[in-house]
Amino acid sequence: MSFPIYQVDAFTGELFGGNPAAVMPLEHWLDDATLLALAGENNLSETAFFVRENEGADADFHIRWFTPGAEVPLCGHATLASAWVIFNKLSWSGELIRLRSLSGILGVQQNADGWLTLDFPRLDWQERPTPDLLKKALPGAPDTALFVPNDTNYLLTLESEQAVLDAAPDMRLLKQLGNQGVILTAHGENCDFVSRYFAPGVGIDEDPVTGSIHSVLVPWWAGKLGGTRFLARQLSARGGELRCELKGDRVEIAGQAAFYMEGQVHL
Repeated sequence: MSFPIYQVDAFTGELFGGNPAAVMPLEHWLDDATLLALAGENNLSETAFFVRENEGADADFHIRWFTPGAEVPLCGHATLASAWVIFNKLSWSGELIRLRSLSGILGVQQNADGWLTLDFPRLDWQERPTPDLLKKALPGAPDTALFVPNDTNYLLTLESEQAVLDAAPDMRLLKQLGNQGVILTAHGENCDFVSRYFAPGVGIDEDPVTGSIHSVLVPWWAGKLGGTRFLARQLSARGGELRCELKGDRVEIAGQAAFYMEGQVHL
């Protein structure tokens, strides 16, 4: 059997920036062990798989996302990459794609300027004392953290953009937290806010650009800064830019995509 595969850099307008995602359209679902093995073989932060839904369904495709180590409930950059493939490689004629996922129905709109806008759920958080293990992994971490039940991430707000850039958490200790990952954020110097994301719990030391964490970052910063529209940057080595808007219980996250390659997987 052979299956098409694409690789797209998401949340960037240029190759070798943003976050690379593998995208594999399927005619029917393979077993979970094979999906996880494919994601491990691709060795990118996420591989997205999707299957066309039946006519008349409330979504156009069913999408799932796998890191090299686990399936995740929500992923922004691989959704954006998948939408780019559907629009540009699968001859999708509409301006909107509806995707059924573990986080409900998601939408992706193609804009006239070439950006793609994700319609994602707003994620809630719980304020908690920062775990001692997390303080040990990141000296200088604040005493209070936000815990995101949807994806088990911790969110830490640091005092400056430079502090986010300088952070060097101990991955071995972060993995011992037993959750998905840790988001670091601060007010931006040339944008509204910045972030970095570490997810050793699912096999990713640092994710280059993470759309899904903006489902919690946007409402958090809306409460801190006021307003509903934000320009965000993720400060990984590859870097990425996101235009975000809070719309009630939804968050719109827009980004560009750069096509890298396509091929065939043989099983």
